[in-house]
Amino acid sequence: MGDVREGRGAIPAREGKMTATVDARGLACPLPVIMAKKAMEAQDRINVLVDNVQAVENIRRLAVKTACGFAVTEKEGGCWEIVLTRTGPPGDGPTDGPAAAAHPPICHEGGRADAAPLVVVLADERMGQGDDILGGLLIRGFIHALLQLDPRPARIVCYNAGVRLTLADSAVLDDLRDLEESGTEILICGACADFFGVMDRVAVGRISNMYDIVEILAAAGRVVRP
Repeated sequence: MGDVREGRGAIPAREGKMTATVDARGLACPLPVIMAKKAMEAQDRINVLVDNVQAVENIRRLAVKTACGFAVTEKEGGCWEIVLTRTGPPGDGPTDGPAAAAHPPICHEGGRADAAPLVVVLADERMGQGDDILGGLLIRGFIHALLQLDPRPARIVCYNAGVRLTLADSAVLDDLRDLEESGTEILICGACADFFGVMDRVAVGRISNMYDIVEILAAAGRVVRP
């Protein structure tokens, strides 16, 4: 059984149904999912060891995106063992149905794929620097103004203190829900929500990870950060 870990050398070439072990315990997002993805590029079956629930969910989404079977077993000592098994060509994940909803395509009005999708980044619960009260008013006005855009943003990414905008007591919750209902995907950095201890208070959007966020920003045609 091989061992794959950042800095431990090259991953062996794919040979049938070889199994490698990815030890991602003690590593923060997005390293576990990056290591698992790299291992699956060379192997048909891997075991991944992680020690936090967020890593389990991130790798579960990776399995959906890459057409891999997913099985997880909770071990003693706060550890999970995940088995990923190749069930189709890399990148051959579902294109419709509930599983695909986690990674919907970016579309222009009328359903046409847009070569320059707009992604809005919310990295703080305020807008600009200076007075905090003014900054709070400005971010409320900014998010409300997004509702007037045509087409509206394809995605909104919330990280750092920006995750607080998605909480149940947020002053912009209704506007964010309206945006989501109209087709804007809202992604929340899971590591950030966990850091602030607000994971159970997120009321709009879906929990994501830094690997997904990097992919989204890299593919965006336009990125706006207020």
